[in-house]
Amino acid sequence: MNNVTFEAPRGMRDFYPEDMVWRNRVFDAWRAAAERFGFQNYDACVVESLELLQRKSGEEVSEQIYAFEDKSGRKLALRPEMTPTLARMVAARQSRLPFPIKWYAVAQCFRYERMTRGRKREHYQLNMDIIGSEDVLCEAEILGAAVSAMRAMGLPDAAWRIHVSSRALLGELLAKSGIPEAQHPAVFIALDKRGKISDEEIADLLRAEGLDEAAVAKTFELLAVTTLEEAAALAGEDSPAIANLRALFETARAMGYGDLLLFDIAVIRGLSYYTGIVFEAFDVQRKFRAIFGGGRYDSLLALVGGQPTPAVGMGFGDVVVGEVLREALGDTCPVERHGYAIGYMTPEQRPAAIALAARLRAEGHNVDLALLPQKPKHFFGKAGNAIARTAVFIGPDDVASGVAQAKDLVTREATPIALR
Repeated sequence: MNNVTFEAPRGMRDFYPEDMVWRNRVFDAWRAAAERFGFQNYDACVVESLELLQRKSGEEVSEQIYAFEDKSGRKLALRPEMTPTLARMVAARQSRLPFPIKWYAVAQCFRYERMTRGRKREHYQLNMDIIGSEDVLCEAEILGAAVSAMRAMGLPDAAWRIHVSSRALLGELLAKSGIPEAQHPAVFIALDKRGKISDEEIADLLRAEGLDEAAVAKTFELLAVTTLEEAAALAGEDSPAIANLRALFETARAMGYGDLLLFDIAVIRGLSYYTGIVFEAFDVQRKFRAIFGGGRYDSLLALVGGQPTPAVGMGFGDVVVGEVLREALGDTCPVERHGYAIGYMTPEQRPAAIALAARLRAEGHNVDLALLPQKPKHFFGKAGNAIARTAVFIGPDDVASGVAQAKDLVTREATPIALR
């Protein structure tokens, strides 16, 4: 017993009430934004088939996740992300679903990997996906919902930006540079490591995939492109990828968040299943990891055994956005006060307090009823540090008169409230 620790397992988190204030701020914004944009809520088991994850990410995924065998020898894992599970669920009912569908989930995910700032071994993640349409309006809707969530959390627009590119565009540019399509996935994976390892190490990875020195140099030249106009000049005005990006930027302006989008050809997204537009959001100072990210993945359903179906989605983790919010808003989470706190001086006033609490709760109010008699100073001190908007303290004279005072803890004004 002397070796028992009270800490959570490494990389995991406990949430005390003061932590839940921050978490609820994020979760409430996520759910409200997703439903405001017409997404339907779904959920799934947290344990997934290891075979499904390996089919999507390869055999090496077993080293990066919590994988295990159950008592019947089945190879299972705690889900590291929600997208493979979503693909499995959609494939299971593909002939019956009314496509296009818009689904969202707030899911807890687990990854056994090295921890860095903004990365734990578990996190909660908002997933929003639209399946069954190739229209770029899908990307615009998902990004619009993410913007709505960020604004609801209180993060100023000036504090962050969404960096947008296209795997299809980069594929076109690589092909024009003479790099065979078969080598594109390896190039994407190597380039996605930029900022995590040196450019020379990336060059070594490209050489290892068979690129000669001219092709390596050309690849880095592409990453020097800074505007969509420059990319269009290289790809040609007939490029489908350029047309899709322009349509996204135009639609974002019509939806009221165009100023938040930046073209950034360096956004790659390391997962191999992305096929088109990809995006990642960052704080403007780039102090943190990506706040959220995603893109189009038109091949994933076929990869897990379903029928080929166009799709686009995003993942929005709670760890990084929590750090960004604290940086912008301070360590104390702003709380909107609501409901009542009710206290009483002696046991004789307890029945009156119980009756008032019951009445207010029946009217739909939240009520924190004191469990023991208190002195006024102690009661108001505790109420002031909680989230109730109104405090009612009942003493002998209040019971005798049938009226107490309801004190607004924000304005400090008091108004009479009947006890019977």
